[in-house]
Amino acid sequence: MIDERSIAGALAGLKVGLGFDVHAFAEGRKLILGGVSIPHDRGLLGHSDADVLAHAVSDALLGAVRAGDIGKLFPDTDPAFKDADSLKLLAAVAALVREKGFEILDVDCVIAAQAPKLSPYRDAMRENLSVAMGVSTESVGVKATTTERLGFEGREEGISARAVCLVCRCR
Repeated sequence: MIDERSIAGALAGLKVGLGFDVHAFAEGRKLILGGVSIPHDRGLLGHSDADVLAHAVSDALLGAVRAGDIGKLFPDTDPAFKDADSLKLLAAVAALVREKGFEILDVDCVIAAQAPKLSPYRDAMRENLSVAMGVSTESVGVKATTTERLGFEGREEGISARAVCLVCRCR
């Protein structure tokens, strides 16, 4: 029989965060996803390196600890973040999560892009994200999907990413 009080106690320190980000394609920029430079005829438009995956993960973590969003922490009006490496921003977010007394338990992500094909880069993205967050690679999932030519991703106008995370106030 399940002891509801034990379950409630175990779950009390857990928080879930959800992140979502979108960037349009732009000529003359590198395509960076999960810190991986991916060969493509266009990159993503943004104030930083426009790493839509790292941004979605950052927003998920910030949401879980109720610390706003990536735009609040690293505003695109601040020249200090012009062309910033989004993995460094993610590392700063992970440090903030820990400062608030939480540990990152798990992160799962999905990238929506009609092109380019992303599966060859999935493991490198997982590794980069895990290093930036200071967690094991086994704690990070990355998937990619097309949108069957539907929506702005399907028309190859841009890329979106979604991320969900689980953190725990373990101390």
